[in-house]
Amino acid sequence: MIDINHLEALTTQVRRDILRMVHKVNSGHPGGSLGCAEFFVSLFNVIMERNDSFEMDGHNEDIFFLSNGHISPVFYSVLARLNYFDVSELNTFRLINSRLQGHPTTHEGLPGVRVASGSLGQGLSVAIGAAHSKKLNNDSKLIYSLHGDGELQEGQNWEAIMYASAKNVDNIIATIDVNGQQIDGSTPDVIDMGNLKSKFESFGWNVCEINQGNNIQSIIDGMNKAKSKTGKNKPICVLLKTVMGNGVDFMMHTHEWHGKAPNDEQLETALNQNPETLGDY
Repeated sequence: MIDINHLEALTTQVRRDILRMVHKVNSGHPGGSLGCAEFFVSLFNVIMERNDSFEMDGHNEDIFFLSNGHISPVFYSVLARLNYFDVSELNTFRLINSRLQGHPTTHEGLPGVRVASGSLGQGLSVAIGAAHSKKLNNDSKLIYSLHGDGELQEGQNWEAIMYASAKNVDNIIATIDVNGQQIDGSTPDVIDMGNLKSKFESFGWNVCEINQGNNIQSIIDGMNKAKSKTGKNKPICVLLKTVMGNGVDFMMHTHEWHGKAPNDEQLETALNQNPETLGDY
C-alpha cells in the first residue's frame, strides 16, 4: 500500500535538501528542482522497478535519465534519501572534486547517474538508445527520462522524437516538465512552443497529461496510465504541469529563481515553510 503521507514528508525533506545545497555554495538551480520534487519522489519510490544495488548497465530494471541536468539538486537528494550514497555527501554539492557537480557527471562513478547531462537537448537521444538496448537484450523493463519545456527549443529533441515513433520505440516514457519558465523569462515569451500535446501526437507519440504535477497521487495515477500505454508500438510522452519553485512562496511562478541561490534570510524563510521531516544532513 502506498503511504502518501510518507511520500509528502519525504518531498518536504527533499525541498530542504535542495535549498540548503544551493545556499551553501551560492550556486545552483532551485526553481526547477523544487518544482520537480514530487515527481522524483513518486518516480523513484513508487513507479520505477529498481534493483536494490546500482549497476551501470541497468539490466532487468527500469532506468532513468535526467536530461535537464541543471536540476541536479533534486536528483541528488532523492538518490541520497534512497541510500544510493550517504546523505552527508549532499554537503559537497558543487565543491571541487565532489561527485555532486552542478550538472550530473559519470567520471566519478556516482551511483544512480548513468549519463552526464546538462547540455540541453541531448537526453532524449540517449534515452532512446537505452530503450533500443533493452529490446536487443530482451529486457522488458522501461526507460524513463525527464526534460524541460524550454529544453524542447533545442532541435535535436525533434529529431529524436521523430526517430522514436518511426522505429516503434514503445518502451520509453519521456516526461516534460511544463512549468512555463526558463532562464530568460517565461517559455512563451522566449520561444512559444505552442500546443505540445498536438506536436507530440503529430510526431506519432502517445501523450498523457498530468495537470496537477505537484500532487503526488496525481503523479502516481498519471505515470501508471503512461505505463499502461507501453508496448503498443508508440513512444509515450507525459506532459507534467508543475509550478517552478513549488513549496517556497517567493520562488513560485517566476523564472527569477531558475538559477539563483537564496541568501541567509531567504533560506531561513524557505526552511520555515518546509519543516524538517527526516533529518538534515
